[in-house]
Amino acid sequence: MTGPDFSYEILARQNGAMRIAGVDEVGRGPIAGPVTAAAVVLDPSNIPDGLNDSKALSAKKREVLYDLIMASSDVCIAHASVEEIDEINILRASHLAMERAVAGLSQTPDHLLIDGNMIPRGLTGSTEAIIKGDAKSLSISAASIVAKICRDRIMWDLAQQFPGYGWETNAGYPSKSHKEALQNLGVTPHHRRSFKPVHNMLYQA
Repeated sequence: MTGPDFSYEILARQNGAMRIAGVDEVGRGPIAGPVTAAAVVLDPSNIPDGLNDSKALSAKKREVLYDLIMASSDVCIAHASVEEIDEINILRASHLAMERAVAGLSQTPDHLLIDGNMIPRGLTGSTEAIIKGDAKSLSISAASIVAKICRDRIMWDLAQQFPGYGWETNAGYPSKSHKEALQNLGVTPHHRRSFKPVHNMLYQA
């Protein structure tokens, strides 16, 4: 399978867009921690080599690319909190994080490339959703890398404050050891109470 390319961006530029942002989020599946989104406007003359879907890259390669993206691109990283996730649901919260990331860019983009099959309702203007976009568009690949690195660092920091849940390695996903820790150590303020393993613990009969 070939990696992502710049064809979506080139087409948008041919249609008059100059600032094209790739947008992606990470953290829908975990039972702890925020959901994190990134919006990235790549410099077409200075695109880091080796961009790909963050899941297809080694941790070391992601770190290298993260630094290159941050140094050469317009980037905004944004989050939706555990409280927001529990209040409005994870889909809406992930869209909210995306909306915040786009709003935080230094200049308003002319066109947005969104990973997934839905366009967040708060994102208006010229926008397209691309299924598996992080493996197709270099701009979305860059956003996926930035979002993952940033969220992993947040979970590593939280792991130091709440040891025993393995967040430094599982990033809050419901691994077997994480669910066992939930049973043994209890629910933290960073657990998503609307998610089944946590909800069941709190409200079991």
